[in-house]
Amino acid sequence: MTLAHPIRRVAIIGAGPSGLAALKFLLAEDCFECIDLFEQRSSVGGAWVYTGGPAKAGMSTTVPHLNPHEPVQRPIWDKREDGSSQAIFVSPLYERLETNIPKDLMRFSDLAFPSDAQLFPKHQTVQEYLDAYAAPVKGYIKFETQVVSLRLKNPSLSTWELTTTNLFDGLNTTQIYDAVVVASGHFNVPHLPDITGIKEWDRVYPGAISHSKYYDRPEQFAGKKVVVVGSSASGLDIGGQISEMSAGPVIVSQRSESYFAAASGTAINKVFRPEIVEFLPPAKYDRGVRFADGHIEENINAVVFCTGYFYSYPFLSSLKPPVITDGWRTRHVYQQLFYTEHPTLVFPVLPQRVIPFPLAENQAAVFSRVWSQRLQLPPKSEMEAWEAAQVDQKGDGKTFHLLPFPLDADYLEFLYTWAASAAPRPALSNGGHGRLGTCWTERERQIRKIFTEIRQSFVNKGIERSSVRTLEELGYTFDAPMVKV
Repeated sequence: MTLAHPIRRVAIIGAGPSGLAALKFLLAEDCFECIDLFEQRSSVGGAWVYTGGPAKAGMSTTVPHLNPHEPVQRPIWDKREDGSSQAIFVSPLYERLETNIPKDLMRFSDLAFPSDAQLFPKHQTVQEYLDAYAAPVKGYIKFETQVVSLRLKNPSLSTWELTTTNLFDGLNTTQIYDAVVVASGHFNVPHLPDITGIKEWDRVYPGAISHSKYYDRPEQFAGKKVVVVGSSASGLDIGGQISEMSAGPVIVSQRSESYFAAASGTAINKVFRPEIVEFLPPAKYDRGVRFADGHIEENINAVVFCTGYFYSYPFLSSLKPPVITDGWRTRHVYQQLFYTEHPTLVFPVLPQRVIPFPLAENQAAVFSRVWSQRLQLPPKSEMEAWEAAQVDQKGDGKTFHLLPFPLDADYLEFLYTWAASAAPRPALSNGGHGRLGTCWTERERQIRKIFTEIRQSFVNKGIERSSVRTLEELGYTFDAPMVKV
């Protein structure tokens, strides 16, 4: 497929890891007249910008929450000591969060994490890392500027009309772009399932049901009997933290054994139950729930749903065909990236069960080359056939975007090879081939294969884990050298 016209003006929505990678790789093509990155926060990092307890205090979501089509999120205004204000958007980070990915894998290709950072970095370290990664390109970022609408301007040219709001003065600006990177992430709109009796339970016990997006620290659950629903990485970690403060063991409700179970450490002070099938009538039971095995638990003070997020793009509500219907996946995408109807629109880092930073740069290496016309996409019919085949193989829901190892490693390698196959251009770096992303050696693949085991070894160190800097300190050695390109 040949693009309808040359790409000159590019917009990027979001200055999280994928938006920053997109900016760097687009700039490296030395081909585009204008690249604008719009970020609604006052700093880079996206979901890695920690908003802290005060911003989350009193916040909650609708119970149940089944609608991915929420309006554009409005900011919370936080006053600084100097009297100025900054726009705050609640992120899913919590006070004691550490990554579940070792820094050897999590890094971008051109910047290592600090050598003195712990092996699984704290969220503060990741934010500082992203600040350093963004430093050379911050001049391209328009902060506290929110994208409120993105519409197809000219279907024959696949151009886009993008409207932003300046969060300080409320003024709207509309500009035309030839291509757009939607790097706004998918940790904004929480999913909280509809379970028999949950609405009545929430009405009678207001505030008892919450979502992990609004969790910050375990102290708020001190002395309480708590059920944590979901056994994702965040669910297991949050459950472990709450168990230090709760009255008795935390009850972890899960449909099946978690992919991350090995990374959560020991199950001390936790009781595992199957999924909740009913919130029991308050008139007959004292804060009771029934699990799938028939067990009934009463006197529950808090239920924290760690049940994930919808894919949601409120500024794209006019797009046809739509990329969001039920919110379980992003639709009409080729290779987990290109909008098939108009490939001048891309959605980086849709996949889950992946290592997101290197994935972001390898995807950016591909779409920047397509838009600079050094790579070509296949015909639309072939792109649609790829998606249909994926649906047949993996299903049409949330599993569509799951790429557990080795699928994620294979996809990363596929993207790297695809980008490297682009026609060289003499003015570019790397012998005319331009900027490339991450190429994993066998060492990285081995680390990726057992990283949940590595994480468990790390967690089992207890408070001593803050001094663990390298894999070797945990006893892991790999013969092949690690090479980042």
